[in-house]
Amino acid sequence: MTGGIFHIQHQFEQVANTLNRNASGATTQRLKLEARLNKVKPNTHQARSLRGKLVHAQQRERYLKALSNDVNTLRQWMSHDVLELAGPALSVRQELFDFIVDELQQREHKDHPAIRTLRIALSRQRDNLLAFAGGLDDKLVAIAHHFKVNLQSVRDICLLYRKSPSSDAYWQRWTQLHTQLSHRFHGIMEAVKVVLTQTPRASSLVENLNSRLRNYFFLRRSLGDHYLALLQFFLNHRCFMRSEVAERVGKSPTELMTGQKHPHWLELLGFTRFRRA
Repeated sequence: MTGGIFHIQHQFEQVANTLNRNASGATTQRLKLEARLNKVKPNTHQARSLRGKLVHAQQRERYLKALSNDVNTLRQWMSHDVLELAGPALSVRQELFDFIVDELQQREHKDHPAIRTLRIALSRQRDNLLAFAGGLDDKLVAIAHHFKVNLQSVRDICLLYRKSPSSDAYWQRWTQLHTQLSHRFHGIMEAVKVVLTQTPRASSLVENLNSRLRNYFFLRRSLGDHYLALLQFFLNHRCFMRSEVAERVGKSPTELMTGQKHPHWLELLGFTRFRRA
């Protein structure tokens, strides 16, 4: 797994910003040529040369502007429709994801290698990036069964969370769904809110774990089951030296989970402590 949603969105945004700068540069170049052309006498060799360059500059400007607009539109679709937590079903996300990748491939060019790099990164990470959507779909199905409503109603409430509560569109849709679902509306709203809060997107949790483990991997050339078991034991029983939650300081994950203090470290390892009679 090479990165989470934040990383791929950042990469997409960088490509879009670069293309936008290229388009702006092409506009600047075209304006400079027009200014130079206005200063020379017509029907001269210099004027004909500048007109030829201007035609080429205009074509390049149109191409780069169209490319920039297209890629930026694809970026917005990826961010706001495919990777947004409150979004459509997994199958719809996958279809739109593949469409975006295909559109990027059609716009690949040797002058813009970053588009190809982005397209390859997206292709390789699709299932990982959309893993959260499958879990979200299952949770929404469970909510629909619990409240005995159709799945689309639950999905509509999920999509409602994409709108700003300060907007008219939010409250118009809120009223429609409230009328449709009656007394079940508030319960479903709260259930969907909890599900959205508890659904992590992409690989952030895995990356956090990997970043913690990576510091210990350089100690050995190969990692066997015994070493991993020892590392697991160490991390589970090592006390937190600092934490944003004051109650965790000086306690280990095991102590926090069980609510009991550690026995002596020898006993934790399975040895019997020597005690004087």
